[in-house]
Amino acid sequence: MPNVRTVVHLHGAEVEPESDGHPEAWFTRDFAQCGPRFEHTVYKYSNNQRPTTLWYHDHAIGITRLNVYAGLAGMYIIRNEEENALNLPAGKYEIPLLIQDKSFNEDGSLFYPRTVNNPPPEFPNPSITPGVAGDFIVVNGKIWPYLEVEQRKYRFRILNGSNERFYRMRLDSGQPFIQIGSDGGLLQKPVTMEEITIAPSERVDVIIDFTEQPLDSKIILTNTARTPFDFGAPPDPETTGLIMQFRVIPREGPDESEVPKFLSTIKRFKECEANRTRDITLDVTQDRYGRLMFMLNNHMFMDKITENPILGDVEIWRIINQGIAVHPIHIHLIQFQILDRIPFDVEAYNLKGQLRFTGDPEPPLPNEQGWKDTVQAFPGFVTRVIMRFAPYTGRYVYHCHILEHEDHDMMRQFEVIPRKFRPCVNDECSECSQSYRCICE
Repeated sequence: MPNVRTVVHLHGAEVEPESDGHPEAWFTRDFAQCGPRFEHTVYKYSNNQRPTTLWYHDHAIGITRLNVYAGLAGMYIIRNEEENALNLPAGKYEIPLLIQDKSFNEDGSLFYPRTVNNPPPEFPNPSITPGVAGDFIVVNGKIWPYLEVEQRKYRFRILNGSNERFYRMRLDSGQPFIQIGSDGGLLQKPVTMEEITIAPSERVDVIIDFTEQPLDSKIILTNTARTPFDFGAPPDPETTGLIMQFRVIPREGPDESEVPKFLSTIKRFKECEANRTRDITLDVTQDRYGRLMFMLNNHMFMDKITENPILGDVEIWRIINQGIAVHPIHIHLIQFQILDRIPFDVEAYNLKGQLRFTGDPEPPLPNEQGWKDTVQAFPGFVTRVIMRFAPYTGRYVYHCHILEHEDHDMMRQFEVIPRKFRPCVNDECSECSQSYRCICE
């Protein structure tokens, strides 16, 4: 496998598997070499989904963390007439903010660690690490930038494009965010938030109103999230605790934009609609070198596929986090809804495999009650999400979006199968082209 390879994934898009950017569909320059699942060179993005903020990034197997860190990431916006009619801030008053964190060498080139600090002698060099957090916050490619804003409302489409770092964002002026959208587009109603926590790969669509802010005031967008989230080191208030600055200038003309009380209709799934419930465990172990390795359902990426949803079926996935970190779990192809988070007895689960709940289900936060493709799975909780697997059949992946976790080895394949297929119960079935696809029940 060549060291330099790439494949594009349009994150959050509903696309056929050949256009999804499967990790093994990689290619090299001029397609000199291609991965085992390489299909073709033309990807089709139909955009037949709700208006929303998508983003595209590299998804090559084993080196996603390196390629995204190097800059292979960008944003992609879908619009429609219904959203345009809401009279939200638009034009130069609608601004994308792609937030990442980086470290740099003295010559200004990017620095990415070759291995963990003080590695034991058995570690390979270079070696993957459990996570990488940079020393500088970068927004739209600039370190700690400022933006001149008029005394009026602005719409910001914010993306966390970092490898590992979460951001708990506040405005030091004390003014709130008005969140109007999440990963899958507009919420049903605006939600006023004093602070917003955004995980890697999540998007938030917010309105910030600078109308009452004094001229020449300087407002800082701050970050208080620990890394690893939320038990590691707090950010330095002089560096990684700062994201960007807004500088207030006079308004050029009247502000006729609005924040409607109602934004969009979101039809909620009912639990009784679910055809199946699956358990997805978040597991931490060590590889043969003693390095931390993260897995899903105690399986590695290359292990046999165990999730075969049927086209059109609704499923509930119970994401069980018995560890100590928050993991942002992303599922390709579909948008889902968060049902709740239920606390459970971690010790009983780890010792005996007993899933014993210790409290009532906690509903999603108001700003999580729209369509999502990434969910924050909290430690000590079972996070339940519900989704319909459509509109395409084929092979996709789900994974943790901490990119170092994804690369080693917290990513699994799933295959959406036609209704005539059912999961094979016989690994040696001669009627199947794949051991997990069978009509011979």
